[in-house]
This record gives sequence, C-alpha cells and structure tokens, in this order.
Amino acid sequence: MNGIALATPYLDTDADQLSFALDRPGYDALAVRDLTVGGIDMQLRLLGASHQVFAGPVRETVACLPGVEGGLPDAVDHEFDGWHYRFDARVRRFPAAEFSTRVVGIRGQADAHPRALCGIFPGSPEAVTALIVDRRGTELGWRTWHTYPQSRTIVATHTRLEIR
Repeated sequence: MNGIALATPYLDTDADQLSFALDRPGYDALAVRDLTVGGIDMQLRLLGASHQVFAGPVRETVACLPGVEGGLPDAVDHEFDGWHYRFDARVRRFPAAEFSTRVVGIRGQADAHPRALCGIFPGSPEAVTALIVDRRGTELGWRTWHTYPQSRTIVATHTRLEIR
C-alpha cells in the first residue's frame, strides 16, 4: 500500500494556485520515495503545497509557491543535455458523485502500483496527491493527481522524459 495519511493540511486551496517550475530546490517534504527506474535515480516528493519529482536532470515542481503567481501551463517542452522533457496538465471539475468515484480510482491505482506515492491530507479522504512512475523503452514517465474536494477539482499531469 502506497497511501500515506499526512499529518498536515495542504497549503494550496484550489487548482488555480498551482504553478509549475523546473529549477526549484527541494522543499521540505511531507513524504519522500526514492526509486531507481531503468537505471535512473528518482525522488518523488509530497509537499504541503503539492509535489516535486527529481529525475535525471529534471527538478519538476507543481505547487503553490510563495511569490509565484498560480496557473499551470497546458504543456511544456524542454531540452536538457541529451534528454527531452514533455509536461502536460489538465484541470477538470466534476459533479460530487463522479469526483468521489474518480478519487477512489486514483487512490486504488496508486495503492496497486509498485512505483507510486500517495498522500491523503487530514480532513477529507478525498484530499489527495498521488504520483505514479512508469518506464517504456527509453522513456521515463510519471503521472500525478491533485484533488480538491472543496471545489471537486482534479488536476492531472503527465510527464515524459526521453533519453536521446
């Protein structure tokens, strides 16, 4: 089981407060999972303000950051020395019943996956940040979900890092 009951409330109150960065230092994490996938060392980090993933040359941060205006890009492409990085984000609001069903699915998927980290914030079993890592050929990928029960919003991201 990869779900962790976190002892602190999340800092971001809605999806529109999330921002994206590739150059941030490691922030204080509520939970950390170190992995090696296809020979690449990775670190999955749950923050009170969402997540960080460190993999190869990437230091991806999706979080509510002090002094940084919120708003996620729909997509980002970036070239690192010998690597191609692609990030996609989607924000969707759901009716109450569908939101609950989707959160149960996210938690189940993370619990069943061997390379996942899932944090459940206090106050609601539907306040979740989950990360899952996969590898296909020369491509390393990860998906994340940030759920906001107060607005029934789910932010889903998908990142691919290809070794060239």
